[in-house]
Amino acid sequence: MAKQNIVVIGSLPGEAEERLAEKTNMKIWRSTDRIPDDQLEEMLADAEGFISRGDIKVDDDLLSKAPHLKVIAQSSVGYDNIDIEACTKRLIPYGNTPEVLNDATADLTYALLLTSTRKIIQSHTLVRNGAWNSPYDIPMGVGLSGKTLGIVGMGNIGRGVAKRAHASGMNVIYHNRTQSIENDALGQYTSFDELLESSDFIVVLLPLNSSTKGTFGAAEFKKMKSHAYFINASRGAIVDTHALYLALKNKEIAYAALDVTDPEPINMDNPIMNLDNVLITPHIGSATTETRENMASLTADNLLAGLNKQPLPACVNEAVNYKN
Repeated sequence: MAKQNIVVIGSLPGEAEERLAEKTNMKIWRSTDRIPDDQLEEMLADAEGFISRGDIKVDDDLLSKAPHLKVIAQSSVGYDNIDIEACTKRLIPYGNTPEVLNDATADLTYALLLTSTRKIIQSHTLVRNGAWNSPYDIPMGVGLSGKTLGIVGMGNIGRGVAKRAHASGMNVIYHNRTQSIENDALGQYTSFDELLESSDFIVVLLPLNSSTKGTFGAAEFKKMKSHAYFINASRGAIVDTHALYLALKNKEIAYAALDVTDPEPINMDNPIMNLDNVLITPHIGSATTETRENMASLTADNLLAGLNKQPLPACVNEAVNYKN
């Protein structure tokens, strides 16, 4: 049987790329730069499978240039760059990589909280700069035990963060679209406004969609405690960056730690970059060797299943997932 044609955007770590190369005719764009539209369209013209990347907008227009596609996959949980409705309309199942990055992202989210509150970066800089001259003149942090952590978006990652918070003796409250017994075992359900007003630390783990974009703006920051720490490890566009900048600048909240920004990478002339009460990391929530290899492996599984018209192990639009 002739090998099917696929397009892969970005390198896949571990064994996934080798497995795909063995079973398909693979065209790959390895650069971290965004692929030019005309080049992508040319590559997709005869493609039956497509592994996309977050910097590519997969919409009806792009899909019209790829008439032979049987399946699309992406090595991520979020899919705000994918028009799921357009895929479904064309009977193309889309596979993502849930579950496999839960612990890595929960670790990173909690690390942002600990690093911020205990002033790890400032303390390291003090020592590296040769300014540690006295055991008494050191950065003073904020303790976690007995404080309240509010989690907005209590899915699998949020539950992982809640478990880590309990180990530090924190009280956990959460807000979700719905209340659940599983979440109630780890925290107390509250309204969104009550969470903003009651939390000493707020962690955001929402998916990005039309209803969550801009969830945190000036009004929301004004409701928070002046000593509140704000941690976003979901998507940058969930937060109005200028409103966050003003809240930090005017000391409406104490600190922000962001693993995501809008846009990504963040523009260096953004005024938030001049503040000393913000910590920004380059979207490293899933960036461990083990996690990325597991994500790549599941992406390959999704793609190969779709090429063979078998059920994708992780399919977002189940209505068009292939059946056994």
